[in-house]
Amino acid sequence: MREGMRKPKAIIVVGSIAGISCTKALILAGWDVVVIEKIRGPPTGNPTGAGIALHPLSQKIVKSWLHQPDLLHNITLPLTIDQNRAVDQEKNICRILARDENFNCLQAHWTDLHSLIYNTLPPEIFFGVTCTSLSAFLTTNQLSMSKLRILKLMRYTGYCAWMGVFDFSENENSETIQGIRKAYPELGNGVHGDSATMKVSSDMIKKMHQEAEKIWVPEFARVIKETKEPFLNLIYDCDPLTQIYWDNVVLIGDAAHPITPHCARSTNMAIADAAVLGKCLERWGPENLHSALEEHQSVRLPVTTKQVLHSRRVGQIKLGLPTPDREPFDPNTASPEDCEILKQRRLPFFDDVPSILE
Repeated sequence: MREGMRKPKAIIVVGSIAGISCTKALILAGWDVVVIEKIRGPPTGNPTGAGIALHPLSQKIVKSWLHQPDLLHNITLPLTIDQNRAVDQEKNICRILARDENFNCLQAHWTDLHSLIYNTLPPEIFFGVTCTSLSAFLTTNQLSMSKLRILKLMRYTGYCAWMGVFDFSENENSETIQGIRKAYPELGNGVHGDSATMKVSSDMIKKMHQEAEKIWVPEFARVIKETKEPFLNLIYDCDPLTQIYWDNVVLIGDAAHPITPHCARSTNMAIADAAVLGKCLERWGPENLHSALEEHQSVRLPVTTKQVLHSRRVGQIKLGLPTPDREPFDPNTASPEDCEILKQRRLPFFDDVPSILE
């Protein structure tokens, strides 16, 4: 930016990790940023929260945003194994379908990662306002909100996931925990196989517990039973968009590419989006905003398109649903070659690092 020029301004609508990542990247690129979020301040909910698998590229990006890069390791645990297992309901035994012992990811809780990035930002840029679900807007003059119709394109996948937080911090040596560690000795090192949260009735929970006893090994079924306040997530994604910016508006994170959770990509994609966008804006300068957004789109859209479709396909395979090119997946008869697609490493662009970030 030429000396004497006023800083360009960006308005980030709805923070989450996508929004605060974008905020950090834009500040580093020389932009003034305002964040419009429902709640000002870091998250104050459950201290554990949802788990996130951070890919090596995401780790590198987040570390570059921190004054003390080692802080990332203080809130994470190694996630070195990617493993998919199937349970034989009749014999009540497990079979390993696919395994990668060089996964090289870190596991973080959503709230911890959000707070880590949030605490690097000036608090005065946040405004507590309830607004739309779009993740990011950029403007050098006025805010454009003409593309809200994109939100209508969300696609229900046809299935949902039971979720819950099992807190054993006050009794780490309980019989339940000893049992699950015996049944799943590598649980802390592996991944065992965006949504709308739905409250559930006691009858629904009872039925879920009954199904768990039929499907899972007893040790895991017991953990499910002892998990307080389980809830349902309806799984959504979106057919890939053909563009992710219009005029001075750009979509970031799940607003640009909602994805199913089967490939652990949502947060990783959002962090990469933010980093690429920041570098493009820094390279082109505010006077060439269109060129910057065009480059951002050309870098990210081919990647996110393939990753969304691949994650959708993996979800269909894991659930035994038919896909256009194959019969429903049967874990009891699947060959090792058939199971390879379940590995996270099979995701398109899994190890890709955009040249602008090198």
